[in-house]
Amino acid sequence: MRIKDYSEMNLQDLDVMREIGSIGTGHAATSLSQMLQKEVRITIPQVKILGYDEAIEAIGGNIEEIVGATLVKMDGDINGLMLFLFNLEFANTIFDKMMGISYAGFEQMDAMAHSALTEIGNIIICSYVNAFTELVDMNISLSVPSAAVNMLGAILTVPIAEYGYETDKLMYCSADFVIDGKTYNDWLLMLPDISSLNRILEKLGVG
Repeated sequence: MRIKDYSEMNLQDLDVMREIGSIGTGHAATSLSQMLQKEVRITIPQVKILGYDEAIEAIGGNIEEIVGATLVKMDGDINGLMLFLFNLEFANTIFDKMMGISYAGFEQMDAMAHSALTEIGNIIICSYVNAFTELVDMNISLSVPSAAVNMLGAILTVPIAEYGYETDKLMYCSADFVIDGKTYNDWLLMLPDISSLNRILEKLGVG
């Protein structure tokens, strides 16, 4: 049965998306491990359908918290966008492992640091997209990644503004990275448009 809104997804649909998320986070951990030359493990991903306020609460609850974000648009058989969010602690861990530096705040980062964060976010997003293509056998083109540093509330208005005409919900995927025994939070928001979401579910035999 075709759905008309994210909120119509049932438990079976969410289980399928969780499986995609699990494969995607596995790919992301492998890519990050190769980049850092360190073992990177992941926790079991959570996949939820959340409203704007619920997403803010799940990510930490502080709309004024400054976060980094990488956004990529999807085109082809699947249309939509993906938004990877990370906090300063995760960013500094990456910088420390790669370059031996850290920053007191996002606002202190130079152009090279912002470029590195954009690329890291892009690698993680591409890992998730590769999981899609493995499972659903679809062609997906990705835009050039764009990055931003802003308050959490402002960052989350981007997907809402883009697809608010279709749904007021977000697909939230959270799986923590474990590096040198320490756990780091990260969040991925997946927003295939409704037509694309139906194609994914149909391909996987649950739509």
